[in-house]
Amino acid sequence: MTATTATDTAQGEASSGTDPDALHAPVIEWFHHNARDLPWRRPEAGAWGVMVSEFMLQQTPVSRVLPVYEEWLRRWPRPADLAAEPSGEAVRAWGRLGYPRRALRLHGAAAAIAERHGGEVPTDHHQLLALPGVGEYTAAAVASFAYGQRHAVLDTNVRRVFARAVSGTEYPPNATTAAERKLARLLLPEEPKTAARWAAATMELGALLCTARTPDCGRCPILEQCAWRRAGSPAHQGPPRRAQTYVGTDRQVRGKLLAVLRELPGPVPRAALDRVWHDPEQRSRALGGLLSDGLVERLPDGRYRLPGSS
Repeated sequence: MTATTATDTAQGEASSGTDPDALHAPVIEWFHHNARDLPWRRPEAGAWGVMVSEFMLQQTPVSRVLPVYEEWLRRWPRPADLAAEPSGEAVRAWGRLGYPRRALRLHGAAAAIAERHGGEVPTDHHQLLALPGVGEYTAAAVASFAYGQRHAVLDTNVRRVFARAVSGTEYPPNATTAAERKLARLLLPEEPKTAARWAAATMELGALLCTARTPDCGRCPILEQCAWRRAGSPAHQGPPRRAQTYVGTDRQVRGKLLAVLRELPGPVPRAALDRVWHDPEQRSRALGGLLSDGLVERLPDGRYRLPGSS
């Protein structure tokens, strides 16, 4: 498909008729002047630093990721360094970032990189996608941000920018759709490095200005082109979005149990875990989930530990 055909098709799919070509230059120029100085964006981060950041940033804000990321890269500057450690050490170092299965997946990816790719994060998108724990988004993000390749990178922020600027709706669907993926590909600049820059720029625009609750439209570099603004900023007509609860959930109990195992040296008796939560049924359910997920191991003597720990 030629650039002209892609643009025409994207315009036809956008409810507002926004010209995709008119979006590239102002968004990339805005990014040049306003991008945050984040460690995974620096040249010295390399592909491994980019990959680590992408695992950590899933459903977790930058402010919480930064200290864990920096300590992680000091301890494990290469995939082989992480692969050489038990997976439980990855869970321990993950700290309170939440969703600790990401730590196991990152450890699995590091082991595969060490075994299959000579310790170097592969440049090929299909090889990235074949790594344990690496899905469509992460493979595209690493290929784009680490290697300057041309891929559609669709995180929540990018999807929201495209929904508003091109499709004229306040929010994207709850789950990424085939239509969103197609539109994202059609919006990509043809030149790979420009496309990679566009991916980073749209992500930053969604994170800093085109936010979910209080978009700062007055500072937006594509205010005049934005289909949602031109339509009068119509409110989202879909079901109201519920804030995720945490207090009192199994997730909270799992976090408390893992905190004991991270902080105490060596295997832990069941009594030490029982003290962290009052409801025995919920506590047992949470512990059973951790065992099933491979985040905790039960020893023959009845004690518990992080996987592979001594």
